[in-house]
Amino acid sequence: MMEKFFAPGRTELAGNHTDHQKGRVLASAVDKGIHAEVEPNFDNIVRIRSDGFEDMEINLFDLDVHPEEFGSSTALVRGVASAMFDLDARFGGFNAVLRSDLSSGSGLSSSAAFAVLVARIFNGLYNNNELEPKAIAQLAQQAENLHFGKPCGMMDQLACALGKTVYVDFLTGDIQPVSADFGRMGLTLCLTDTGGSHAGLDTSYARIPADMRYIASFFGKEVLGQVDPAEFFSKKWDTTDRPVRRAKHFFDENERVPKMRDALIAGNGEEYMRLMNESGRSSEKLLTNIVTSVTDDRKLENGLELSAKLLDGVGAWRVHGGGFAGCVQALMPDDYFAHYKTEMERSFGKGSCRELKLN
Repeated sequence: MMEKFFAPGRTELAGNHTDHQKGRVLASAVDKGIHAEVEPNFDNIVRIRSDGFEDMEINLFDLDVHPEEFGSSTALVRGVASAMFDLDARFGGFNAVLRSDLSSGSGLSSSAAFAVLVARIFNGLYNNNELEPKAIAQLAQQAENLHFGKPCGMMDQLACALGKTVYVDFLTGDIQPVSADFGRMGLTLCLTDTGGSHAGLDTSYARIPADMRYIASFFGKEVLGQVDPAEFFSKKWDTTDRPVRRAKHFFDENERVPKMRDALIAGNGEEYMRLMNESGRSSEKLLTNIVTSVTDDRKLENGLELSAKLLDGVGAWRVHGGGFAGCVQALMPDDYFAHYKTEMERSFGKGSCRELKLN
């Protein structure tokens, strides 16, 4: 008998590149995701079929890291199984048919959603759903870090696993559900996929946490979340130095996240958009995760510039997620969305701009 499983995509609302430094984030699951119809098998092999993709077959007797699989769904399945093994949780083969509302360029963290989905399947078929959402998120993160080759924090996986809007402080472990409804503020949230490719960007992504850890090491700490902001700002730094600018982004953004949470809870759209624009400027000017010399891809930069032209004085816009390619997140009055969508799709193609509904 086929069982049904689902994992939603996620959107990052605040906390750009803070999670891997034990910082604060505001993130939400969305109404789109990956659906699966699954049945267990008894040969310890995972077989997955999905429209538009080649069939996958993963032998779970082999849980080693395979560098040639980095960035692939096969790596995520093997990685989640390996993480289950490390946790002494049960896992086994299954046959699955998938249907996804998420594209690889959607900006809704399709890799995290897929890893969470696989963990939920193992949990449901072989562990009587005994694993809590946080454990599911940790399994998915380990799979992405080790087998998928992505040195990410746990924001994406946690939002997907919890299936709601959450404020998370990774230093204290505090997780707070947040009442989030842009509709009651008369605002529309959307993402535009600018069409840039994430291929070949692993080094650029990895350099961000490495730069931040480099600054943390001056204080005898592993990550910036463990550093007292007052100590950082009391020192005289070379402000043209990239690691210093990125550290400043972290401390500024980390203070901004709870303010954005509070504005969201209070339904204060004007204050939320002001802070959202601050976040976007910080990512552009300090974090510098818009363009990388590795590819010199300017599509994301162009999307942000067009959004600034369209939304200045009206709404808010920021880079969404890891950066260097991908999506622009924007927030604006409901009656302005149709114009914004038309102009963005004129530049980036029909269907590139999509409204988001938070869970």
